[in-house]
Amino acid sequence: MTNGNQPPQEKNQDWISRWQRIARRIRVPLGFAVAALYVFELWQRPPEFRAVAWSLALVIPGLWLRGYASGYVKKNQELTTTGPYAHVRNPLYLGSILIAAGFAVALQSWPVGLALALMFAAIYVPVIASEERFLRATFSAFDEYCRRVPRLIPRLTPARTPGAGGGGRFFLPLYLKHREYNALLGAALLYLALLLLRPALNVLFHGRP
Repeated sequence: MTNGNQPPQEKNQDWISRWQRIARRIRVPLGFAVAALYVFELWQRPPEFRAVAWSLALVIPGLWLRGYASGYVKKNQELTTTGPYAHVRNPLYLGSILIAAGFAVALQSWPVGLALALMFAAIYVPVIASEERFLRATFSAFDEYCRRVPRLIPRLTPARTPGAGGGGRFFLPLYLKHREYNALLGAALLYLALLLLRPALNVLFHGRP
């Protein structure tokens, strides 16, 4: 049994664990809800070519960042501090945020943008907190790395973390091992949906394109 005088670190860990359990339960329902909202908004208004073109300014950098980061990171083996990890601690999650924001722009839908922001906050905040707890316990240089490299807003110049190790370069086998190409395929399918789903629904429900 615990009392009300738990150390702050233990209370923080309990908070992270509880939120993680909740996030695991709501992740799939949230994803389906956001997807349904996306289809509904697409049904309400056709996407404009200009908006779809502007969305590429977010989606392409997001895909590049995720792919680039996946070729550096060796999960649970070393503290990666080079490549994109010298600019931001969570380049994979930042890439996902850029991709999601891009598709909200493509649809010009603030409800979709708000829903995506809430979903990312609900899912990624506990995941990032849990990962940082693991890294802090595993790698002695992690606290110094955190002092030098922001969590999600990249610094312009690469940081050097003394004692962190983690030297390396991009390895294509790591990219393939992490199956990061799935993000590229998913983005391509979403763009196809933007272009083809609404005409298909019109044919299905109204018999006309």
